[in-house]
Amino acid sequence: MTTLSVNINKIATLRNSRGGNTPNVLEVAISCQKFGAQGITVHPRPDERHIRRQDVFDIKPYINTELNIEGYPSEEFIQLVIAVKAHQVTLVPDADNQLTSDHGWDTITNQSFLKGVIARFKAEGIRTSIFVDPDPVMVKGAKETGTDRIELYTESYAKLYTSDPLKAVAPFKDAALLAHQLGLGINAGHDLNLKNLSFFNDHVPYLDEVSIGHALIADALYLGLKNTIQEYLSCLK
Repeated sequence: MTTLSVNINKIATLRNSRGGNTPNVLEVAISCQKFGAQGITVHPRPDERHIRRQDVFDIKPYINTELNIEGYPSEEFIQLVIAVKAHQVTLVPDADNQLTSDHGWDTITNQSFLKGVIARFKAEGIRTSIFVDPDPVMVKGAKETGTDRIELYTESYAKLYTSDPLKAVAPFKDAALLAHQLGLGINAGHDLNLKNLSFFNDHVPYLDEVSIGHALIADALYLGLKNTIQEYLSCLK
């Protein structure tokens, strides 16, 4: 079964919009685990507009599944991940002021940089994953960086899914097959939701994990957090 990591950034966004500690990010993380999520994802950005550095330290002792920290590998980010001893780190090529991740790494141009960063994490026993588009050249380049996994950036799948699901999923299936042949683990994320997740999971082989935040938290407004997590898990069976 593909595992579900719940990205709780939007909970922090809501908290920060009012000040104080409501909703409580730690309580939500604990609840997500209790309701069946196999991981928690956080993406601390330099401006701390949602998850804050302190949140990451507060959450880690209570995560008995997997803590996945996502972000651009600045020196500050690298030191945070190592200090917290995250279970997994997902590297994204985001600018400081970027609204959300919207493309994968150019693993050819950035290969030397990524090699150095990934080596530091692996020396600490932290599993690494890098954000890539479903491009065979980029997947092959990812292998050369030394990463343990790739995370397939799925926005293009989500956009095309409603009109042509088989065409939408085809490049992701091919990328996953290639990644598996190269010995890479396979994660996926971005714009996956209750409408398109099951089809993606059924058609993309060797999928280890999906990370879902915005859609899942939005669904929880209508369905409740427990019911929503159960619905997402049912899509992954």
